[in-house]
Amino acid sequence: MAIAIVLTVRVLGSLPVLRWPFVGAIIALLADASAVFLLNLLDMSAMSHYQQFDKWADQVYMLTFLIVALRWQGVTRSVAVGLYAYRLAGVVAFEVTGVRVLLMVFPNLFEFWFIFVASLPHWRPQLALAPQRALSALPLLLVAKEGQEFVLHGARWLDGFTALDALHAICAWLRFPF
Repeated sequence: MAIAIVLTVRVLGSLPVLRWPFVGAIIALLADASAVFLLNLLDMSAMSHYQQFDKWADQVYMLTFLIVALRWQGVTRSVAVGLYAYRLAGVVAFEVTGVRVLLMVFPNLFEFWFIFVASLPHWRPQLALAPQRALSALPLLLVAKEGQEFVLHGARWLDGFTALDALHAICAWLRFPF
């Protein structure tokens, strides 16, 4: 039951991307992040292989991102398709081997690229993303994404961090009694 609820939230959270790419991407990523919290509250024991489930469930929002990216033109579209294929290869390699560090070797840079490109109309509507300019953004996005991948899959700092642990940490940081 917990798996069905989490998957439903992830699917429904991914659909706004098709109408509102940037805002929809934020909603999709919040729905993705909510999975751990939902499982903690519902029944985490139902998810003995969470990382495998999560990587395949990620394909839901990534496919909506890809559908939108296929409407783009030129370098933004080409880079998006290449980054999606690269991450998918990494997910397959992870699934075959179970080695989480492969998720760092094949980072989900597609996600960051999509958000970057989808955000442009909101903060730089006249910006023409020429190939050189577009490709110069990739190293910055890669550094940010590798940092996130290291926290999640290299150092595994959030493994075993429950929804209540997160809520307590946030409340403590805000100096709000919980």
